[in-house]
Amino acid sequence: MFRVEVTPQDVVASRFAISPLVETMHAQWVLDGRTEAGVHVNWTRRWREHYRELERRHPALRAAAVISGNRGSDNVDFLAPPPTGVNVPFERELTAMRATPVAQAHAEIDRALAGRRSAHRPAVPGAVREMLFGPDVVTLLADAYEALWAEIVSKSWPFFHAVLERDVVQRAGRLAAYGWAAALEDLSSQVRWDPAGHIEVRLRDTVGGDHRLGGKGLLFLPSVFTTGLGLYLEEAWPYALTYPARGIMAGTAVTPGGLAGLVGRTRARILTELAAPATTTHLAALFGHSAGTTGGHLAALRRAGLVSGTRTGRKVLYTRTALGDALVQGQV
Repeated sequence: MFRVEVTPQDVVASRFAISPLVETMHAQWVLDGRTEAGVHVNWTRRWREHYRELERRHPALRAAAVISGNRGSDNVDFLAPPPTGVNVPFERELTAMRATPVAQAHAEIDRALAGRRSAHRPAVPGAVREMLFGPDVVTLLADAYEALWAEIVSKSWPFFHAVLERDVVQRAGRLAAYGWAAALEDLSSQVRWDPAGHIEVRLRDTVGGDHRLGGKGLLFLPSVFTTGLGLYLEEAWPYALTYPARGIMAGTAVTPGGLAGLVGRTRARILTELAAPATTTHLAALFGHSAGTTGGHLAALRRAGLVSGTRTGRKVLYTRTALGDALVQGQV
């Protein structure tokens, strides 16, 4: 178990981010079968053959799969530079990756492969190893990720980003208003808040240890593709916690027939989804509607007293009213 000591300053310093490059890496793990597709089974079926074609055109994807996703000091950091915000373009992150000195890349790759050997994982094929220690490894890996993003991941990014941004809005608000316990609530059964001032994280096949944020805060990084936690406690990255974003099933849930019959299927789906706050943009992306259409449904629900809106900066967050809750739960 990891115990991460925090201070009041760490609440202020902590931040949330969304990384299209990290999500491209996570998507690769699903597409190549390294991790289970889970809720993405239909998405995976749609894109897997295309991914196999990408592998043929970009053999560096197979090399990336060998060195990505390791734990602790065996992690290859240059594949995914630390994200800096919630709306950072993929191209900017890729530019940062391309700027990695080859010597640094080789050092991180060597460390990752040493970790594989110590864990008794299968040997790396000679051709892959030659590529990884070649002079063009950074360019080849960046080109491979760029193709994976452009041809597959970007096609679904509006939906994925809506899920991630909505998670960030809700969880960041909890952290700012109520502290660590509220922010970590329902994040994962692997993490809990110790009122003595620690975040406790349990990771499979990991010994753990004690660490301190020391006022630097924690980087929260939600993902639509991961089902477990990832904890980064190395100096090359900010201390970071990756976790499954809430709401990835949005837009696919079955709506109770009675509610749909009363207010219409689309408005019933919106009401069901508004158990957690969302903006018009979030809901439009989740359900594949235009912002105008979604805004019209929200206006009707608002006039009926079933939802309310709260302005936060330039956005309006909608949530269900008590009457809306009662209607969804079948109490009226």
